[in-house]
Amino acid sequence: MSGKRKLFEEVESRDAVAAPKGGAIDRAARRGARGAIRLWLMLLFALVVVMIAVGGLTRLTDSGLSITEWAPIKGAIPPMTAEDWQREFDAYRQIPQYQLQNKGMSLTEFQFIYWWEWGHRQLGRVIGLVWALGFFGFLVARKIPVGWTPRLFFLGVLGGAQGAIGWWMVASGLEGEMLSVASYRLAVHLGLAFVILGFIAWYVFQLGREERDLMQARRAREGKLFGMGTGLMHFAFLQILLGALVAGIDAGRNYTDWPLMAGGFLPPDLFVLEPLWRNFFEDDGLVQFMHRMAGYLLFIFGIVVWVRARRSPHGTTRFAFNAVLAVMLVQMVLGIVTVIYSAPWQIAIVHQFGAVVLWVLILQARFFAGYPVFASVRGTA
Repeated sequence: MSGKRKLFEEVESRDAVAAPKGGAIDRAARRGARGAIRLWLMLLFALVVVMIAVGGLTRLTDSGLSITEWAPIKGAIPPMTAEDWQREFDAYRQIPQYQLQNKGMSLTEFQFIYWWEWGHRQLGRVIGLVWALGFFGFLVARKIPVGWTPRLFFLGVLGGAQGAIGWWMVASGLEGEMLSVASYRLAVHLGLAFVILGFIAWYVFQLGREERDLMQARRAREGKLFGMGTGLMHFAFLQILLGALVAGIDAGRNYTDWPLMAGGFLPPDLFVLEPLWRNFFEDDGLVQFMHRMAGYLLFIFGIVVWVRARRSPHGTTRFAFNAVLAVMLVQMVLGIVTVIYSAPWQIAIVHQFGAVVLWVLILQARFFAGYPVFASVRGTA
């Protein structure tokens, strides 16, 4: 039994106890390279945003069918000789888009649309390479925080699936009498792009704060507001899919009056296609009508969520939902302008970019509702 300690005995005077080497908790190892991984994810985020914009321009310039085969490896090298270009052009001239829409197109005109599609696919390869280098680099260096390896690997799985779905989409326009890709396949392709963007953004938000901070903040989660934010997120995603259907059949270039459609609330000649379900994907009037109505309802629900968010005790959360409502209003005005001017590519691409901004802001607001940022008495975080 050790002797009694004096009341003011200095700790330094006793033998130092050796710090444990290893053990169940290794704080540095568990933390990992959160900052570096966050920067890597931000780079991926920026690349995916550019990918969505390039994909939109590829669609608006009718370039998506210019490359008629899926060659993930050799397709990275564009045509280098006149013979190569002629071979690609001959393949394009066999598909319905050329025969029914672009017959007589020159080689120079073909090269213009080819470069758009090649750039779109090349950017996809770059994103895959950036993911692979980052993921396996952090994995080998053992810098990935505990529990994060499956999440970061999942991003790679989604990216691979996106490439396959992209070809599935293109293949729909290479036969029959299709002048472009199937609208529902385009919606799946764009929808998955926003899913990938959403996961990256959410991971960036999480990695921006320490795990202990997130655990503490979660105890103060505003359950009702978080649930409403989740509903707003799902509603916005549905509107994005409807927007993809509009783009897929160029429905935004018809019915250019607003707030009516061809002088009436409902577009004329509804449900003339057989079977009935085709009308919801291929009738330009009905598809645009659904996109309009969903936009109005989304905005109304956004106001309801904003009113609830005003009661939040956390300033950061209130500001996040203020930003959502502001951008939602801008996005609705952009949509109206896009329709009135028959969807010129310059306005249409801004409208699509607005969807990206709104999507991320909704996710950020939902994150702050789930993980509030506490403020001091002086109001600083």
